[in-house]
Amino acid sequence: MAASRDVHVEICHQEIVKYDLEIKALIQDIRECGGPITTLNDLNAQVKDKFHLLRLRIQDLEQMAKEQDKESDKQALLKEMECHKKQMLSNQTVWRKANLSCKMAIDNSEKDELLDGGDATRQRKVTKENLAQSTSGITESLMSISRMMSQQVQQSEVAMHTLATSSRTIQEANEEFKSMSGTIQLGRKLITKYNRRELTDKLLIFLALALFLATVLYILKKRLFPF
Repeated sequence: MAASRDVHVEICHQEIVKYDLEIKALIQDIRECGGPITTLNDLNAQVKDKFHLLRLRIQDLEQMAKEQDKESDKQALLKEMECHKKQMLSNQTVWRKANLSCKMAIDNSEKDELLDGGDATRQRKVTKENLAQSTSGITESLMSISRMMSQQVQQSEVAMHTLATSSRTIQEANEEFKSMSGTIQLGRKLITKYNRRELTDKLLIFLALALFLATVLYILKKRLFPF
């Protein structure tokens, strides 16, 4: 396990050194960049990507340091990680200075050409580049708005589907309630009819019993008092 960790640490260290060298090379390209501004933007985008990768690898190194079993190994890796962080911050400072210097040089160069009555071809080229950048920005904004509208449409469709499902559920429940209401009414009628029949049966039984008692009394009277 220790050997495996050492291999991972070494690979991580090599990648950090590689990204550091690539960043330094790009910063040098920025110093030497004479324009146009689109070239400088491309170089800056590459530097940003390299810084992102470098930051991730430094975080990996820090995590590996925390996972070390020996405290001495842990402290050594943490110290190395701090050195890489300081180097990265130093590169960022140099990058910002080189970027600012290059932008100022490009701006001064364009101003000089305009003041010196530079040829119309150069001016048209600068204008076209500016228009292309503006068009690209507008296109990206429109695409972003289109994506947002598409997401809203999808959300609306989901909401409509949910409402339709809820409506069907409510209708089904309403139908069930109507069916139950009809069943309850039928049961009520049957109970009422049964109660009426029970009352009629009781009345008939009472009349039959009265008739029976009257018959018995009549027979006893004839037997006991024949005259």
